[in-house]
Amino acid sequence: MESMLNKLKSTVTKVTADVTSAVMGNPVTREFDVGRHIASGGNGLAWKIFNGTKKSTKQEVAVFVFDKKLIDKYQKFEKDQIIDSLKRGVQQLTRLRHPRLLTVQHPLEESRDCLAFCTEPVCASLANVLGSWDNLPSPLPSDIKEYKLYDVETKYGLLQVSEGLSFLHSSVKMVHGNITPENIILNKSGAWKITGFDFCIQSTNPSEQAPKFPCKEWDPNLPSLCLPNPEYLAPEYILSVSCETASDMYSLGAVMYAVFNKGKPIFEVNKQDIYKSFSRQLDQLSRLSSSTLQSIPEEVREHVKLLLNVAPAVRPDADQITKIPFFDDVGAMTLQYFDSLFQRDNLQKSQFFKGLPKVLPKLPKRVIIQRILPCLTSEFVNPDMVPFVLPNVLLIAEECTKEEYIKLILPDLGPVFKQQEPIQASNMILLIFLQKMDLLLTKTPPDEIKNSVLPMVYRALEAPSIQIQELCLNIIPTFANLIDYPSMKNSLIPRIKNACLQTSSLAVRVNSLVCLGKILEYLDKWFVLDDILPFLQQIPSKEPAVLMGILGIYKCTFTHKKLGITKEQLAGKVLPHLIPLSIENNLNLNQFNSFICVIKDMLNRLEAEHKTKLEQLHVMQEQQKSLDIANQMSVSEEARSSSTGNQIDKVFNNGTDLLTSGSDSKENEISSIQRKASLTLEEKQKLAKEQEQAQKLKSQQPLKPQTTTVTPPVKQTKDLTDTLIDNMSSLSSRPINQAQVASSNSFSSVPSMGVGMGFSSPIDNTKRNMTNGLNTNMGFQTAGFTMGAGLATQNFFSGPSAGATKMNIVPPANMPNYSPMNAASAISPLTQQNRPPDMSALDNLFGPQKPKVSMKQLAQQKSSQWVNQFVPPPGSPNTSNTALGPQMNMIGQPGFGIQGNPFFSPQNFAQPADTMTNSSSASNDLKDLFG
Repeated sequence: MESMLNKLKSTVTKVTADVTSAVMGNPVTREFDVGRHIASGGNGLAWKIFNGTKKSTKQEVAVFVFDKKLIDKYQKFEKDQIIDSLKRGVQQLTRLRHPRLLTVQHPLEESRDCLAFCTEPVCASLANVLGSWDNLPSPLPSDIKEYKLYDVETKYGLLQVSEGLSFLHSSVKMVHGNITPENIILNKSGAWKITGFDFCIQSTNPSEQAPKFPCKEWDPNLPSLCLPNPEYLAPEYILSVSCETASDMYSLGAVMYAVFNKGKPIFEVNKQDIYKSFSRQLDQLSRLSSSTLQSIPEEVREHVKLLLNVAPAVRPDADQITKIPFFDDVGAMTLQYFDSLFQRDNLQKSQFFKGLPKVLPKLPKRVIIQRILPCLTSEFVNPDMVPFVLPNVLLIAEECTKEEYIKLILPDLGPVFKQQEPIQASNMILLIFLQKMDLLLTKTPPDEIKNSVLPMVYRALEAPSIQIQELCLNIIPTFANLIDYPSMKNSLIPRIKNACLQTSSLAVRVNSLVCLGKILEYLDKWFVLDDILPFLQQIPSKEPAVLMGILGIYKCTFTHKKLGITKEQLAGKVLPHLIPLSIENNLNLNQFNSFICVIKDMLNRLEAEHKTKLEQLHVMQEQQKSLDIANQMSVSEEARSSSTGNQIDKVFNNGTDLLTSGSDSKENEISSIQRKASLTLEEKQKLAKEQEQAQKLKSQQPLKPQTTTVTPPVKQTKDLTDTLIDNMSSLSSRPINQAQVASSNSFSSVPSMGVGMGFSSPIDNTKRNMTNGLNTNMGFQTAGFTMGAGLATQNFFSGPSAGATKMNIVPPANMPNYSPMNAASAISPLTQQNRPPDMSALDNLFGPQKPKVSMKQLAQQKSSQWVNQFVPPPGSPNTSNTALGPQMNMIGQPGFGIQGNPFFSPQNFAQPADTMTNSSSASNDLKDLFG
């Protein structure tokens, strides 16, 4: 990289040094800036040609510089001869003005180091193009090294030289004297121009007489720059010391030969022995064969042979050469017409420009860009000619690269984009630009598109001409992908909508809808839903074509993968708009079927999408419910377990758990199942059933505690003996086997709680109160045990019995609610005494038996105990235990028991096989006791 930079630096430094040394101090530099060295030309290629610009106008020029260092080897008088010859040639060229002669922009200026003058912009000399690269910069410019002459350029170039000679011979009465490739310059447009008038000869006869041209004898002692090039010089110059206009024609023939032979002249001349060389040349010319001219095109071969004839009278003159068929080429004639275009009127120009698109494809690109394009763009100043010139310019632009288009064409198109006068020409310009819009948007820079191209499209949409609006709407979809999105959204779409709503032409309205339908794919989904679809409802027309256009936009939006219509839009706006349109009377059967098909598709998608959404919501809700139930069950079970433990701890200070129910084990089982990482199918089914059961419990009405009024104790002493005898009588008269409950009765063996049971004086059964000596704040978590008091080994049985069916226990404030249950399944009444020996099953179940006592003895014993306990002595206050009353009053109430409570089920409590199968002996004993 560093070496490349150094090389570039050295090259720039060398070029700058060359330019500085060449023109430093020359007056030309006061008005012109000298650029890089591009070519060489003139006699012996002694003139260096530089690019340049005029300081005042920035006009491009070519600066010809002759460096006097080239002649330092000569003597002073020889130097003076050379300088005089060069000056003479430039001065003569400056005086002559013709399109075929090189145009001088600034006359010759001399300084101590150089000679310099300025001309029109130049590309190279013909000698450079043909391979003579003397006095050229190093490295060689690529445009000269790769330059190739096309046939059309060669033909027209030779024609131009012939026309230039015709001008000199006929009008100026002058012989050029040195027609060579070095003195033919190719300007920037590729035109061939004559220069190098160093050895021109003016006629000495008056203009009305035949011209006479004096000729000097060849002096071999003169410097080469003071002599013409002998390789292109006619033989009569040397051999007969005479010249005429035919001598230039010989030189033209030699140039034509060199052009078709890659710059090689027809004869090699030995300058040391010039006369001998020309004598031999004369002999060869007299025997010139067709094989020598083999490289020359056949249609011009004979004319070249005539030009190289030894006899000057046989040679064709310049005017005759311009009329040979070889120059009747379409390309050459086209280029010739462009050169004379300024002489034509508008009608002739318009006819020529109309036929030009057929010729342009046959011409080389460089010829078109260099020769034709500048002529075309120069006609843009004529507004009437723009519609005829513009198609050709755009046709050339298609073949150009983007860089060439921006550099050579776009600057001239800027004013044309904005042209609005005259109106007819402006409309035609709009049509032409619209037809080539893809080309403009592809090669024009974004800034120019925004500032010049798109405003022209907007102007076309707003034009009063229906034809222009239709064309614009038809071609917009072809280049919509090249328009930036903000311009399309904010500028283009609103104008299309206005054209659709405001026009009175049905064709414009329909084309607007079609245009919108075609460019939907380049728009954003929400812009279409929020802007385009609501616009369709504003269209007032109901013609079938308009309705089908509306349907088409709906269908495109509905079916497009990128766009689509939401179900809310379908249900709320689209279908309510389409359904009334579908029954318009103007629609035929096929159009109606199209509407119905689209409507059905929309309804089907609406149904499918909404149904899918509802199903998903349902699944999500079910999953959420399951999660909530599982969480609530876990929390409630933990709370219930801790509450149960706390309450039981409060009741039983010794920490003994009364309830060995299956409920705790069941909760532990559920909890352990939930803690497992993976569950089997059966476990999952079981868990689901338990969750359903918990949900049912959650949905039940909460139980409210029943309030009971505590009956104040009767403050009178009653005899308990009669009441006890009555109760025993009623107990003996009721069959025992009818008091059993099928599924809810249960019993358990409860250890002694150290509580004494007692009854007050005989009272009515409905108002009988009992106290169990327990705290009133005791709560029951379960109801599956028999409550009672007695001995340490006493057995408690569940089942109703006489004298205890209406006993109530008022629940404490913190006791949980229980659902109502049948009175038959209430807590068992009085605890039974030990049975006679016939109850062996119970003896086996409850442990060792006590000493057998007869029923009569036991009844008498208990009776005396009860009397002593509950009947106060005479004169003592009423000792009825009121603290126990509220709790005992609850026993007979509905709601106290296990029936209806899901936590107590037959599976959780095992029932003995024989609870109380036969109690006939006990009844007999009671009868014997109480008579």
